[in-house]
Amino acid sequence: MSFARLGLRTLRSLPSAQVSRSSNILNQRRFLSDEARKLIDNAVQSNPLVLFMKGTPEAPQCGFSRAVCQILDVQGVPRENIKAYNCLEDQELREGIKEYSEWPTIPQVYIKGEFVGGCDILLSMHQSGELETLLIKEGLAPELPADEPVAETKA
Repeated sequence: MSFARLGLRTLRSLPSAQVSRSSNILNQRRFLSDEARKLIDNAVQSNPLVLFMKGTPEAPQCGFSRAVCQILDVQGVPRENIKAYNCLEDQELREGIKEYSEWPTIPQVYIKGEFVGGCDILLSMHQSGELETLLIKEGLAPELPADEPVAETKA
């Protein structure tokens, strides 16, 4: 459900926690200019893996951004395959990316133009093996060699 597209009548019928979150996202609508939306669109569409984060992959400035970088490292994604944007350097990007994705937190990961999620979703996908499959399918990480069977020794 897209909270940014909900009408006021619908907001009244939601539990208070959802109304608060919905109101916050509705209020964020004014942060993203048309120019900024075009720049984000261009970045997301022209790069195979985009990471909007706090800090840089070499020097993350929050634990969630660090965790996403570590997950991508463990998955074998070369740093040159990651186009990272430091949201701490640009207030419009920091607030606007939340409106763009309709996702309230940073970091945010996009693969081949599609929003994948934040830290919690990437961690879950990593744990299930779904992230590895996606990264290999999209050519962003090398396929890991299958474990070779151990030869039996004869005594």
